[in-house]
Amino acid sequence: MAKSEKTDLLAYIREGRTMTQSEKLRLIVNLSIPSILAQISSTIMFFIDASMVGHLGARQSAAIGLVESTSWLFGGLVSAASMGFSVQVAHYIGANDFDNARHVLRQSLVCCGLWSLMLLFVAVGISPWLPYWLGGGADIAHEATLYFAVFGAAAPFFQLESLAGSMLKCSGNMKIPSMLNIMMCVLDVCFNYIFIFIFGLGVLGAALGTLIAFIVTACMMAWFLLMRSKELAIFGRERYGSDSSSQRFLPQKDTVKTAFKIGAPMGFQHLLMGSAQIVSTMIVAPLGNIAIAANSFAITVESLCYMPGYGIAEAATTLVGQGIGAGQRLLTRSFAYMSVGLGISVMTVMGILMYVFAPELMAIMTPVEAIIQEGTQALRIEAWAEPMFAATIVCNGIFIGAGDTLIPAIMSLSSMWGVRLTLAYFLAPRYGLRGVWTAMAIDLSFRGIIFLARLIRGRWIKTKL
Repeated sequence: MAKSEKTDLLAYIREGRTMTQSEKLRLIVNLSIPSILAQISSTIMFFIDASMVGHLGARQSAAIGLVESTSWLFGGLVSAASMGFSVQVAHYIGANDFDNARHVLRQSLVCCGLWSLMLLFVAVGISPWLPYWLGGGADIAHEATLYFAVFGAAAPFFQLESLAGSMLKCSGNMKIPSMLNIMMCVLDVCFNYIFIFIFGLGVLGAALGTLIAFIVTACMMAWFLLMRSKELAIFGRERYGSDSSSQRFLPQKDTVKTAFKIGAPMGFQHLLMGSAQIVSTMIVAPLGNIAIAANSFAITVESLCYMPGYGIAEAATTLVGQGIGAGQRLLTRSFAYMSVGLGISVMTVMGILMYVFAPELMAIMTPVEAIIQEGTQALRIEAWAEPMFAATIVCNGIFIGAGDTLIPAIMSLSSMWGVRLTLAYFLAPRYGLRGVWTAMAIDLSFRGIIFLARLIRGRWIKTKL
């Protein structure tokens, strides 16, 4: 789809014009493709990074794998803050209110900046004790601490990249964030190779390489958003609107309250889901360094399978957000159903491929045969859950676009803690890593079913900001 045609179809939403099924599908696919490519390239980046570290040895792999779930927790908190504001922007753009959209953007820069500084101090502060809290041994604690401390120090740049990217995507611009994320992946691989192998910094080199790649990408993403975005630029162009308050960066009560209403359930969900991932890591840790490394590598490999789902979910968030802002309820529901169908179809195919090629994918990650065998078993268990995992991912993107975050968060947390962790606790001692991944597959399948039920019931579309 040409850029002008995609822009025209997005305008159809705001103008209340009728769209054919073919036009809807083309719009979903073409908004999804750049995001899918970026998600896949990001996964390949982690894939290559993990492979580089994996070739250093099981100890180094275990050091990163130990703190990986905690890193995701902080990443989720960053994302929640960004979405609290960007969903508001999507609704304003859907209503053709670009002045208020930019007003929300200004406030988000201040609020998210302060939030990221708090995350920085917390992450760096806990880094010396974190490996021991997670059940890691003294042999991997030092490297795990270094890796997480560098990650924590990068929190403001993670936040800037997340905020700028989500704002652009919610405005309908998937291309620029996706291109920059692909560029970041290339930079990350290059910098990691230099720091890990040429400078010989090992695990610390992996962290530094990723940090520099994020800094470059975050700065470029912010520049495009603030200076060049047709819908949202606030510098270097003529000011929009006559309300002088729209030019201020001082956070306003209503905007912050709405951002909290959207973002707080997401943040709380990420906090408890991240905590659950940490507990899962603690369940795996007593199984030994081989199991820790296999678990970490298998998670990285599996992400190749579900990244297309996240790309489609991002497109769904944009379309649903703008559709609700435009008051197009029937069109919004149609976008939602078609997005979920597309996500399930794509991830089912990816799950089949993952099942077939699991040994080869694990072999890329590490030369250690024991890790390959453990990881292959885990991936083949997880492959059966991919269709319902797709339903969970895309439905969640739909609910976020509608501003409906509280009930889905409760559903996710109930499934994670009540199903996955409970089963993993009882299965791990007897079945090892296979038991942990069996619990994960059951959880994801159950969660997909209950998310589909909520989607079909339609209460999410009644949400008002």
